[in-house]
Amino acid sequence: MVQAPTFARSTSFAPARPPKGAPPVRINLYSDTQTRPTPAMKDAMMRAEMGDEQHGDDPTVHVLCDRMAALMGKEAAMFLPSGTMCNVIAILTHCQKGDEVLAHETSHILHSEGGTHAALTGVQILPLRGDRGLFTADDVRAAIRPRTRYAPPQKLLEVEQTANIGGGVVWPLEQLKAVTAVAREQGWNTHMDGARLMNACVAAGIAPAEMVADFDSVWLDFTKGLGAPLGAVLCGSAEFIGQAWRWKQRLGGSMRQAGFVAAGCIYSLDHHIERLAEDHANAKALARGLRQIEGVVVEEPDTNLVFFDIKATGVTVEQLQSRLMAQGIMVSGLGGRVRACTHLDVTAEMIPDAVTAIREALAA
Repeated sequence: MVQAPTFARSTSFAPARPPKGAPPVRINLYSDTQTRPTPAMKDAMMRAEMGDEQHGDDPTVHVLCDRMAALMGKEAAMFLPSGTMCNVIAILTHCQKGDEVLAHETSHILHSEGGTHAALTGVQILPLRGDRGLFTADDVRAAIRPRTRYAPPQKLLEVEQTANIGGGVVWPLEQLKAVTAVAREQGWNTHMDGARLMNACVAAGIAPAEMVADFDSVWLDFTKGLGAPLGAVLCGSAEFIGQAWRWKQRLGGSMRQAGFVAAGCIYSLDHHIERLAEDHANAKALARGLRQIEGVVVEEPDTNLVFFDIKATGVTVEQLQSRLMAQGIMVSGLGGRVRACTHLDVTAEMIPDAVTAIREALAA
């Protein structure tokens, strides 16, 4: 007789709903995933030509994938519901069970994907250390294992651009080339988690195709700074994408009239890339304001993520979040620090207001 699984009554992984009576959010610095599609983007979505994406006849999805392949300098691309699914499918396509992936110890695949690579991909992830979410070619060389039956086969090097927990840091192009060169020497494949890739390209003034030239696979998330409501695109060789389609199907990532959401992504390519520089400027302004608050230690932002430490104020991250929420302002906590994220829905006029609210909340 098979016994039904039991669940702890006190444990739920469902996201909590906003508390009743909470004021409406007026300044949302929680994440760039909180962006809402603009009226013009919604209009483009409503006018989208659609077909059956899973059947291969959605014309708007084809336009998006062709544009993304060209933008990244790759042969082919595939539309997926989320960036996490892009990472999972890429690793499943590059690796077999028991293989090892090398990634930074603060990478998204280790910290923010629910243990999916242990649960589904069967790979082992070797965490690499390095300041602000980056590692060096020497760090990679130091992690090379002997090729014996005692060691897992090392197959893939993964980087995250920008490095989120590292502070939204942009990987320098030369450093990317140096670490991928070591991977090539070892016969490994390379994969870029490009969740905020366009932020990095705008900040560094480097074209996407040049930034990702040494990577076998890369994906771009449209739901962060680019402001679309859904979707990410995974790019690589025609052979890689062809094989990845099997995992897309297995994981339920194949869609139907997906042109509706693909149109929002296309709109963001046309209208929301260059404006990322505004988010970066707002992040720097926010950092300048926060530095004027006693007891707050601020990391200089490269892009749109501002991390700051409030331990010296005697206020916890959770207390600050609660006090700000009462004023209709949201921030997030990550790794014991506060994270404030500027994006499409955060204007320059909101920055001084947010700084004042944070100062008052810390002094309360």
